[in-house]
Amino acid sequence: MARKFAKIAFTPEVKAMQEHYGSRNIYARFEGDTPSNDRINPDIAAFIAARDGFYLGTTSSNGWPYIQFRGGSTGFLKVLDEQTLGFADFQGNLQYISVGNLSTDDRVFLFLMDYAHRRRLKIWGRAKVIENDPELLQQLIDPNYPAEVGRAILIHVEAWDWNCPQHIPIRYSEAEVRDIVRPLQERIAQLEAHLQSSS
Repeated sequence: MARKFAKIAFTPEVKAMQEHYGSRNIYARFEGDTPSNDRINPDIAAFIAARDGFYLGTTSSNGWPYIQFRGGSTGFLKVLDEQTLGFADFQGNLQYISVGNLSTDDRVFLFLMDYAHRRRLKIWGRAKVIENDPELLQQLIDPNYPAEVGRAILIHVEAWDWNCPQHIPIRYSEAEVRDIVRPLQERIAQLEAHLQSSS
């Protein structure tokens, strides 16, 4: 079975450009007998659980793409089953562009980044906005994260693909920097204590 992302992403126009620039032979193999990549496996689930944000792409009724960053506590994007993701949609600037776009076109694109390890994951899916479902929200909310939840969004995974690490800048979150620096701070404290005791 062909990889699902190739069926979605490799339109005739894309294939024409691959042919034009000489990469068509490389990418034709993704349309052959390869894993379909439309199910969340343990590696993907672990990657998602370690993220505290992702980029969400939707398309408006006038055809314009829209990308929004969605952030929260680590793991706020939940894997509910091997083909379903969900997250609590927090109240923001009240423009409702993504939600409005989803009312006419349910196709979404998620871009998840791990800058520290130079990994990125692309997910194609179909989203559904769920209003007034307290039981579902209980599965999705983090009671320790200070945000007002407006609704739930569920995403049926159609395809995923890992992107190459080329050109990804290495960046660290505040929490990652704390983890890196902690042993150094502990060592400095030990040396300072040793100096004080020997003086």
